[in-house]
Amino acid sequence: MIEPLEVVWRDEWGRLLALLVAQTRRLDLAEDALADAFERAARVWPQAGMPDSPPAWLMTAAKRRILDRLRAEAVAARKQPLLAVEEGNRCEESDDLLRLVLLAAHPSLNEEAGAALTLRLVLGIPTADIARLFLVPEPTMAARLTRARKKVVAAGVPLAIPEEEVLPQRLETVARVAYLAFTAGYAPGSGDDVVRAELAGEAIRLVRLVRATGRAAATSPALQALLALMLLQHARRDARVAADGSLVLLPEQDRSTWHRDEIQQGLALLRELTGGHSVSIHPPPLRSPRHSTSVPGGVALSSALAAEYVLQALIAAEHARAGRATDTDWPTITDYYRQLEQLTGSPVVRLNRAVAVAEAGDLPTALVLLDGLDEALAHSHRLPAVRAELLVRAGRHTEAVAAYDLAIERCANAREREQLLARRVSAAGG
Repeated sequence: MIEPLEVVWRDEWGRLLALLVAQTRRLDLAEDALADAFERAARVWPQAGMPDSPPAWLMTAAKRRILDRLRAEAVAARKQPLLAVEEGNRCEESDDLLRLVLLAAHPSLNEEAGAALTLRLVLGIPTADIARLFLVPEPTMAARLTRARKKVVAAGVPLAIPEEEVLPQRLETVARVAYLAFTAGYAPGSGDDVVRAELAGEAIRLVRLVRATGRAAATSPALQALLALMLLQHARRDARVAADGSLVLLPEQDRSTWHRDEIQQGLALLRELTGGHSVSIHPPPLRSPRHSTSVPGGVALSSALAAEYVLQALIAAEHARAGRATDTDWPTITDYYRQLEQLTGSPVVRLNRAVAVAEAGDLPTALVLLDGLDEALAHSHRLPAVRAELLVRAGRHTEAVAAYDLAIERCANAREREQLLARRVSAAGG
């Protein structure tokens, strides 16, 4: 796919698909038609040039494809009027997109399938990157997405914004979807970019959009904590990439380029949830039934997901407050990660906890924390990359080189792979 078309894909895929689904009420038909339109654009635009309005061109091409399909299905007379909806009778585009997002939270889909489907449909994230987010092989994720699409079609899931009394049951699934999309923006599994700030910004927009739908969404602790976390992380976007496109790690970032206004917004949202009193989780999280988690805060959280995002936001806030890398309060961050691992049981959290423990000065414990993660993170390049870095610090260079080799083998992101190769050379020279 040529670069200009990639930009259009990222910027317009979700909006165009939402419009097509709203007009046709056929998820399968709309997705196939839009994919066909992008494929046709990839063939036509390099010779004919970019049209004046790429989205309009794609929408026209997709609608033509839909009409062809409807005729082939011999139901054109019944379906075509859905495509001729007058602008004045149609919902706002933002509502169409929101309906597509909330489709993922429908009870007919389990949360993982719904989240994966929305990442693919709304944000156009490649299947390979979604697979990495869920820590499964790409063929497994492709099959899950296919089953989810078929289930939506078979169940006749309505494309509608739920009533106020129903919406709270689906907000946390939407939060998980947005969180995964944001993660894909700052940890792209493939391609040349080390950061996809536009994708992360879209995830923030989705959270804001959902929070504006009513009181239940606006007062959801999970969504509020997630928005705080996103803003605190997104504020560092301009410092994450060097002029040559390489990744800049947190200690080397130019903190004067951080967006302080967004940091202040994130901190303000976090303060509303953490007013200096203890926050308890009732009931204890299912994945850790013998523990309850207490984090600094001002409200009692009955949602383990809200507590998870609060803890992550508190970690991000510690980084945001540090004027210099050497000012970072690593012992506090380490304790937040300990609580987060107790709450979630996540192998990724344990990996991050190991990094924090090492930064706090306890390298032997950090290496021990990595033990037992290989099966859970069998497809991740970050586990061997972190292990390699810690082994270098411990002076175990031969083992570090082997770990770097594994990380390089697994890494599908070109820029990250270049950085890993450079570190391997350094480790081998040590």
